[in-house]
Amino acid sequence: MNVLFLTHSYPRFATDPVGSFVLRLAVALRDEGVFVHVVAPSAPGLARREELEGIPVERYRYAPRGRETLAYTGAMQSMVRDSWSARAALGGLVASGFVAALGAARRWRPAAIHAHWWFPGGLTGSGVSALRGVPLVTTLHGSDLRVARGGAVAQRLFAHVARRSSVLTTVSTWLADEARRLAPGADPVVGPMPVATAAFTLRQTTVREQLLFVGKLNEQKGIVPLLHALTKMRHTPKLDIVVGVGSEEGPTRQLARQLGVEGQLRWFPLLEQPKLAERYRCATALVVPAIDEGLGMTAIEAQLSGTPVVAFASGGLTDIIEDGRTGFLVPPRDVDALAATLDCLLDMPDQGAALGVTGREHALALFSPAAVARRYVDIYGRARGARQG
Repeated sequence: MNVLFLTHSYPRFATDPVGSFVLRLAVALRDEGVFVHVVAPSAPGLARREELEGIPVERYRYAPRGRETLAYTGAMQSMVRDSWSARAALGGLVASGFVAALGAARRWRPAAIHAHWWFPGGLTGSGVSALRGVPLVTTLHGSDLRVARGGAVAQRLFAHVARRSSVLTTVSTWLADEARRLAPGADPVVGPMPVATAAFTLRQTTVREQLLFVGKLNEQKGIVPLLHALTKMRHTPKLDIVVGVGSEEGPTRQLARQLGVEGQLRWFPLLEQPKLAERYRCATALVVPAIDEGLGMTAIEAQLSGTPVVAFASGGLTDIIEDGRTGFLVPPRDVDALAATLDCLLDMPDQGAALGVTGREHALALFSPAAVARRYVDIYGRARGARQG
């Protein structure tokens, strides 16, 4: 079976973490007899056609070279909101993406189109699906839900994509519930993305008094409540911050100085997967104080490393963390509860090491590439049946 992937976020090189789960799924599907061709936007320095781990990817031009900056940054929504040139580039991204996807569908003759994120991939995929008579599977990853909430036009476009999709999937139960609210009548199927389980190994020793945060330095990811929680803790742990793509460090560093916790922090840029895996193994716990997280890939990666997770009970994180068994869930935005829970974990004789071992078993069962690939083979079969019916 041939499947055409449409995505605006995909690895630019072998160890690139950006959109790496899309590549992981493509590779795992190959072992199930499904062969994937990827269509993704261009960016400076990228070849028009190449293969990553044997998966062909075709990258399309959508603006002058200096303007092809929307994809791969994780900041498309804010860039488009703040810049007219970015809005023009977005128009090119949608139009050129449609042309590239239509051409690939003619050449590749896929049995199904799989759009990752409803916008822009699902929108362009819906047109290609209609013209070519190929079933469309659209997967919501979380950030695109916030796009759908952006206003009446965005909500109508999302509802259009949901109707045109033979199967709509989401990476978490929470995201499925939110999709139903935005598009009444939609019936999403929960299908999480895979994690490169082999890249994350169980740590051999317990690391003490070392917390980790991985993500953008924005309100949604929760770096501010985490810094405030540090000021309320009895323990004084160190905190490693791995800065997510599209972040501005200045305001966070200034807040840390104002709160008097600057000396507890150590900063890292966005890390490639091997070095990020090392950070997980060097942490006592990963802290994910995020709100409305679509799934929570960093939480899964930490669990695979045997590192317990402390997170707000919000979004898809409740699918990943079993409170008191694989980590701890804290009421959303409750800084006092976050501080108290972190102190509780650090009070444990093993500082949560046993939770981490159980978390690894849990993550392997749910998010291994083989398990996820088999799920999506069934979904493609369901999409083809729905189209034929």
